[in-house]
Amino acid sequence: MSSVDTSIVSIVRRFNRFYTNVLGLLDQHILNSEFSLSEARVLFEIENTENCTAKMLIDQLNLDAGYLSRILKRFEKQGISYRIKSNEDGRSYYLFLTDQGKDILSKLDTMSEEQVRQLVNNLPEQHQRHISKHMMAIENVLSDNSHKVQNVHIRSDLKPGDVGFLIHLHGWVYAKECGYNHVFEGYVCKTFYEFFEKYSPDKDRFWFAEVGGEIVGAIAIVGHSSEKAQLRWFILHPEFRGIGLGRTLLQEALDYCKERKYQTVFLETTEDQKKAIQMYQNVGFKKTAEREDHSWGVSHTEEVYELSLI
Repeated sequence: MSSVDTSIVSIVRRFNRFYTNVLGLLDQHILNSEFSLSEARVLFEIENTENCTAKMLIDQLNLDAGYLSRILKRFEKQGISYRIKSNEDGRSYYLFLTDQGKDILSKLDTMSEEQVRQLVNNLPEQHQRHISKHMMAIENVLSDNSHKVQNVHIRSDLKPGDVGFLIHLHGWVYAKECGYNHVFEGYVCKTFYEFFEKYSPDKDRFWFAEVGGEIVGAIAIVGHSSEKAQLRWFILHPEFRGIGLGRTLLQEALDYCKERKYQTVFLETTEDQKKAIQMYQNVGFKKTAEREDHSWGVSHTEEVYELSLI
């Protein structure tokens, strides 16, 4: 017997029925064209998958082999696609779209985009963003890690509300994972207050990782002098760890330090941040100091790491 709450199953099924009706897909054809949904997906995957084969299409689209074979034969007969035998495996064929096939796909894409645009056009901008964010959340939760990486956008411009969200994210993550109390969140607020008293875009920089307009990770460099900088507020939402995003953010920060010709970069962390510490050590940070602390509701060891860039 499954342990999944039956109400969750009911909600997912209801949403599937609702969304299918919203997009008008029950007739199994796209925008009154001659192509079924499955055929349109096959066109898309052939064009956008490197070294696409029939087996890959069967696996990716969960299609019956016989049904896919009929689709591909029709496409070849109509001059929409063609195949070339693989040099590595004589039993496999790589699939490609002809110019006619690419033109058909382009028209289908344009019509599909217009259909969605009409669907959301009259909605307030806030509702449009909600739809985008939650659809992306569904995809990220149910997909493998490669889809999460594709959906991440990194920006370095500082917008109103960014810091407020980072304070919230720090408070939530560290309470959940380390048992820190409200005093820690107050400490984070204080660090940002002190930072903005001396903030200068000429020496300080943020990087925000976003998915659907929502921050899922961040890192910052704070310039203390012409030679020394501090790495601060490095954090990732738990759902976006293990996909290389942390390494990407860290490298962005270090590249900026080199560009600014900082000679050393230091950071402060706690001994319980083992994965982050390993990441720091992998790029050359060395521990230079540590001290016991009993703030934030738990006993912990604060550690200082430093990296030489010369």
